[in-house]
Amino acid sequence: MTEPSKRSKVEHLKESSRYLRGRLPEELANDLPNFSEDTAQILKHHGSYQQDDRDRRKTKGPDGQPAGKAYSMMVRVKVPGGKLTWQQLLAQLDICDQLGNATARITDRQDLQLHGVVKGNLREAIRRVNQIEMTTLGACGDVVRNVIACPALLHHNGVREELQRAALAITRHFLARSPAYHEIWLTDPDTGEKERVDGQDENQGEVEPIYGPTYLPRKFKFAFALPDDNCVDVYTNDVGFLAVVPEGHVVGYNVLVGGGLGVTPSNKRTFPALAQPLAYIPAEKLIPVAEAIVKVQRDFGDRADRKRARLKYLIADRGLDWFRGKVVEYLGETLAPPLPIQVTDHDDHIGWFAQGDGKWFYGLNVENGRILDRDGFRLKTALREVCQRLRPGIRFTAHQSILFCDLEESDRPVLEHILREHGVPLSEDISTVRRWSMACVALPTCPLAVTESERVLPQLMDQLERELAALGLQSERFTVRMTGCPNGCVRPYNADVGLVGKTMNKYTIYLGGRLLGDRLGEVYLDLVPFEAIVPALVPVFRLFAQNRQDGEGFGDFCHRLGMFALRAACDSEAPGVHAMVPSELECDA
Repeated sequence: MTEPSKRSKVEHLKESSRYLRGRLPEELANDLPNFSEDTAQILKHHGSYQQDDRDRRKTKGPDGQPAGKAYSMMVRVKVPGGKLTWQQLLAQLDICDQLGNATARITDRQDLQLHGVVKGNLREAIRRVNQIEMTTLGACGDVVRNVIACPALLHHNGVREELQRAALAITRHFLARSPAYHEIWLTDPDTGEKERVDGQDENQGEVEPIYGPTYLPRKFKFAFALPDDNCVDVYTNDVGFLAVVPEGHVVGYNVLVGGGLGVTPSNKRTFPALAQPLAYIPAEKLIPVAEAIVKVQRDFGDRADRKRARLKYLIADRGLDWFRGKVVEYLGETLAPPLPIQVTDHDDHIGWFAQGDGKWFYGLNVENGRILDRDGFRLKTALREVCQRLRPGIRFTAHQSILFCDLEESDRPVLEHILREHGVPLSEDISTVRRWSMACVALPTCPLAVTESERVLPQLMDQLERELAALGLQSERFTVRMTGCPNGCVRPYNADVGLVGKTMNKYTIYLGGRLLGDRLGEVYLDLVPFEAIVPALVPVFRLFAQNRQDGEGFGDFCHRLGMFALRAACDSEAPGVHAMVPSELECDA
């Protein structure tokens, strides 16, 4: 446990916040366009990040002086298992139009983000989210984040519904109990009338029986997956539950612990990690085991250095055996060893699928999760018409896409017509490489971004599509994931091709992860200018096309050859490649 005197500033902020209140009510009421730095930290636990448009920092005002920061808030809505109704989606599109910047974004954790909400609209935005029986509470901050699970609606295999129910149960169990959220966002500021959460208030019993007054050392992520469908990238989570399904029913889970992909380049003791098998548990032990794991992280996670505060570092420092012993101690009973099961496939659920109940669902690829209208492409308007005319069930995937569920056979041509009419390409019309690509938000709003990601990946996909088609690899299935910094959003480190922003317009290329998500890639080239990424990759793809083994995927091929052999084989075709070879220190990192 971290000594109080050695705790980070954020730990002291949480402890003195009176269970996530701090000065948030007072600052919400003032006329400033932004919150203070301390209050912005507390605000995260309520589901909102303070941001500013970095493009506008360069502009000048009427007096010729720099215009300063243009502040706004990103509001993240939790969607456990990615499941919501068409009415809830419509309501959130209204919020983004009326109170935000008219765009929304599906995240790689099945959340929905509303962007460009100015401070004066924040209370109303959060209030309206809660009116549709959703919440932003705990979508950010040092708590259990949105719990993800396979969203596919396949009734002939009911295990996915079981995983959805389990994800919702975990979500409810670990929701913060502090009344502060309701006091601040859901109470009339004029009357002061308070609403209570689950019959509690700050004077009745323990406010946070699981989290305590300082909550967790850092964010905490759960995921549920099936061995034959790792569509949620289960190994990248703090805790993954890999379902054991012997006869079409979930009897238990292999518990995986210690995943997380964030890296801080300035701190060489940080690294990406994939979760390791801890134990097998019967399904009825899900909540007690999850709580024991969270409490061990609560009590022993690093509260001095936030860059090393995730569960993966606790396990790396203390060892898996020590961690298992502590979980057993907190649980009060022994744990069985994990079963010999592993992930064998990954389905993105894109296209038409029979649900098994006489109805259909359609998976629509949403490039980088961004929902917006622009010239010739009116996805947001199309979603409104689909919801109003067909009233489908809605599911978000962990690959930033959307499923329209419970459709009749007669609805199929109607849906396709609506999409085409609004300039939205059907999933069947999207190239395989684009379909399996993802980017983080990055510039202009992410404060951590060092370079572009979402805004430039479509351009890179245009180039890569042409090159892959020329090599006869246009149908090859592999993941490409780009981030604007090394923090690991959209999971680049276990992708077949990971493109990680290193500095302005330059990226580190990782190769050798794979679609299954169970292996980390390695640094292939470093400090690669954006315009040189595709030229640097083409020789590798050519080598793959000529020398792959039967059934071998691109990531497996790169892993088999290794980075040194790949560089040596491709050097003659990629002039200047040695100038971008990483140093030994960077490779080790």
